[in-house]
Amino acid sequence: MERYDIEKLRSLSCESVAQRLGITVQRHKALCPFHDDHTPSLTFKGSKFKCWSCGESGDSISFVMKVLGKDFLDACRWLADEHNVIVTSFKVQEVSGVQEKPFDASRYERFFERPFLNEEARKFLFEERRLDERVVRWCRLTSWRDRSGTPWLQIPYFNREGKLVGIQNRNLVRGATPRFRFTQGGGSISLYNQPVLNLLRPGEPLFITEGCSDCWAMLSAGHKAIAIPSATLLTQKDVELLETWNLKHETTFHMFPDRDAPGERLFLQLQKVLPSLVHHQLPPDCKDFSEYYLKNPSFGCL
Repeated sequence: MERYDIEKLRSLSCESVAQRLGITVQRHKALCPFHDDHTPSLTFKGSKFKCWSCGESGDSISFVMKVLGKDFLDACRWLADEHNVIVTSFKVQEVSGVQEKPFDASRYERFFERPFLNEEARKFLFEERRLDERVVRWCRLTSWRDRSGTPWLQIPYFNREGKLVGIQNRNLVRGATPRFRFTQGGGSISLYNQPVLNLLRPGEPLFITEGCSDCWAMLSAGHKAIAIPSATLLTQKDVELLETWNLKHETTFHMFPDRDAPGERLFLQLQKVLPSLVHHQLPPDCKDFSEYYLKNPSFGCL
């Protein structure tokens, strides 16, 4: 695994990781899971944790290793799945070191010409997420089952010209691991929903979301949107595309950052190249825009 991949995972908020592990955190403190703790002695600061009673300390990766009893690589996989962090080495090669074949778009293009949604996919998209069917058709989402019968949602990534450049798969079994995986070779998982840029009028607002799910929700709410695959993945190529679009088309950019440290860091990164990027604050009871959309299907934020 590359060093920058490890740093992506280490930079995750340890407090957020603890909450995903089912640990109750209040005012950056929690009962320590490493000893019989009756008074919260475990504290969190950024990506670090420390118990002032038993002395256990470390970062987000070591916290997962200790709580779940995983080795280093499995802990990294768990973190990547839970936080939708795209780790290059997971896409390109297996643990054994055997190199995968390069992504071949021609093998998969036909699956998105006539998308098919199985029962689990329809339940996830239309009942749980309450997405507009027109959005699902626009994004050409489809579904499939692996050899064990596990249902997956298949998410295609297209560039501005409409060429298939990558595929992401989402496990539709609640609580399953891995939650995300990539089609052989991975392809280029970059800015999501780039074809929408061709529909933008000069000066029209464009929302930048974190992850595909938030993008679908934003589109369903009636706003044009693209997505950064995750808060820890913002490539130089993505930055240059957004910066160029801003200069040429006077696009106004808007964002609802996730209510966590990685989400706010992503906003600050984007604001450096898009100074006019407008920050919209989610209410305290919504961790991301998808949750906000479920409570406010037709929000008025502009």
